[in-house]
Amino acid sequence: MSEKTYLGWPFFDDAHRDLEQRLDVWASEHMPALTANEHHDLDGTCVAIVRALGEAGFTGYAVPASGGGNLDKLDVRTLCIIRETLARHNALADFAFAMQGLGSGPISLFGNTEQQANYLAAVAKGEKVAAFSLSEPNAGSDVAAMACSAHRDGDEWVLNGTKTWISNAGIADFYTVFARSDDQGGAKGISCFLVEAGTPGFEVTERIDLVAPHPLGTLQFTDCRIPASHLVGEEGRGFGIAMATLDVFRSTVAAAALGMARRALDETLDYTADRDIFGGKLGDLQLVQAKIGEMALGVDSSALLVYRAAWTKDCAADRVTREAAMAKYHATETAQQVIDAAVQLHGGKGVTKGYIVEALYRDIRALRIYEGASEVQTTIIARQTIANHSG
Repeated sequence: MSEKTYLGWPFFDDAHRDLEQRLDVWASEHMPALTANEHHDLDGTCVAIVRALGEAGFTGYAVPASGGGNLDKLDVRTLCIIRETLARHNALADFAFAMQGLGSGPISLFGNTEQQANYLAAVAKGEKVAAFSLSEPNAGSDVAAMACSAHRDGDEWVLNGTKTWISNAGIADFYTVFARSDDQGGAKGISCFLVEAGTPGFEVTERIDLVAPHPLGTLQFTDCRIPASHLVGEEGRGFGIAMATLDVFRSTVAAAALGMARRALDETLDYTADRDIFGGKLGDLQLVQAKIGEMALGVDSSALLVYRAAWTKDCAADRVTREAAMAKYHATETAQQVIDAAVQLHGGKGVTKGYIVEALYRDIRALRIYEGASEVQTTIIARQTIANHSG
């Protein structure tokens, strides 16, 4: 049983606590069957999870009420609770939910009424799978170096270029794609577009295998024509759209890391309580207790940073760049340490395929990289701290 006293913190209200309980029960009942075939049918499992989350009403929290969602606006505490809970049960389930929110995020935040009606209701029901297409071979952390282009031709936009490291590549029904719509360079002149799977001139050219597999690939646009109505927000404001979307969802990456760390701690507590050694239990050894104490400290400190950032975004500030960066950096780095300690304390079983901590060891690694690598987060924290002091 995972420790849940944190739900009593003043960051939450009764609706958040009720949601966590409902999702935890639902995941306990449904996740084993949903993910039983994830190593043999990755794509099918992801789609099945999205469908199941939609039928249960949970993907309705990934979009606002204006698009058929459960709440008036995206509530970051809710998103964090869902991601933490799902990640504690299964990392692929967390991924599937997260991409529904991130992939449709530009539409939720900046889409017009028609776009929200055409896409978000299906996302909320789990009927359409979404993808967020920002990174390029030479433009990952440095989004402003983007080369993928878009030019207006009458009532259409024409896209050319490559996107890579795109989650849900090959299984998404639509992609929010960022491309340079003029030659100003830097962050200026980037726009956001909706591209549906199957559009002529658009193809998934490569699938990328990771240490912890999930649908990931490279997209190619070759004179890909889309209607002018598929421009999201204002032309040339794509960089701001991308950053605003990440500002909402970056804290949720930290929440996912927190969920994985909690699971690692839970598994360690169970294992060390049962494992016989030197005439007693492994958990009786002072060195083991010291390690467990460090793990628990890491989990709670991460939770404080995660839910501070989420509460601040929901209740106190439009932008939480510094708070989200702190949460993302600390929670992902700390989760890596907690999970590594769990593997060590499990001994040989910790590196044996089929054990939870072995899977967590592979699952956590990418979180320190995507949506802003740890090194990028420290730079953001420093710049924001200096700016606040100077101001």
